[in-house]
Amino acid sequence: MAKKAELLEQASKLKLDVNAKSTIAEIEAAIAAAGVKTEETPKKEGVAKAGKRSERALKETEEKIEKEARKETGDTTPKDPEAVDKKKGPTPVARPTIERRGKKYQEVAKLVEKDKLYPLAEALELASKTNPAKFDASVEIHVRLGVDPRQADQNIRSTVSLPHGTGKTIRVAVFAPSDQHEAAKKAGADVVGEEDFLQQLEKEQINFDVLISTPQLMPKLGKYARVLGPRGLMPNPKSGTVSANIAAAVKDAKTGKIEYRVDKQAIVHVAVGKVSFGAAKLNDNAKAFIDSLQAQKPTSIKGTYINTVTVTTTQGPGIKVQN
Repeated sequence: MAKKAELLEQASKLKLDVNAKSTIAEIEAAIAAAGVKTEETPKKEGVAKAGKRSERALKETEEKIEKEARKETGDTTPKDPEAVDKKKGPTPVARPTIERRGKKYQEVAKLVEKDKLYPLAEALELASKTNPAKFDASVEIHVRLGVDPRQADQNIRSTVSLPHGTGKTIRVAVFAPSDQHEAAKKAGADVVGEEDFLQQLEKEQINFDVLISTPQLMPKLGKYARVLGPRGLMPNPKSGTVSANIAAAVKDAKTGKIEYRVDKQAIVHVAVGKVSFGAAKLNDNAKAFIDSLQAQKPTSIKGTYINTVTVTTTQGPGIKVQN
């Protein structure tokens, strides 16, 4: 106990935060942390193999006292700056985006100059050559507009009839009175009905790509908006799918009439045909779409209406087009 009394007296002189309840090891550690060597510290006499007097316990006590001292002084600097944010294992190496693509994509991407703006006809011809897919891919046009889709007058939405169609087989359903069923079937409608058609919607049997309805029957479809709306199948007068002339509406849908609308990012995405169409037919379809889009320019837009135009195939690289 004499030793503990001596250590307490020494700690008191150094104004250390220890008391009679502290162990000899804790007092010695506090004195050592204060920079004063005791007789026991250099010789490491009395250090046990385990317990509070073990070397590990003494070291943890020293670290704890040092941590408390740093906390009281407000010192937040790291002890080892190099160890900050140091993660285990090798540093990951980020590869360029092009190297993460498949071999076929990388080969066709070499044909496209990254920063060059191509004329529309040249871009469409190049898109046909840069199709890495084995199937007959769609040729798409993506147009970024200078509009705010949140504004009602700038929420671009319209339809356009492509001269050479889209290359897809369109399944058309008609919801009309019974006296118009025969005309709809002759025009090429795949599904025609009235009450029986509503029963299919009740079971969520969607086996069509376009739904055309007469104006007088539209109220009956309101009940199924939760089924048709998310799929983009709800008839709309702007898209030409609400019409009194059912036969004409069916023919338009079958021969390549498509609907387009701006998304939340102010971009319009449209497929203007297939790679197999050839550059000439694709150019005709693309011009018809661009002309239609230009005609939809809101009067409230004073600045640039069309910001960028990009042509690509389903899995191919993007090709920038001259505005």
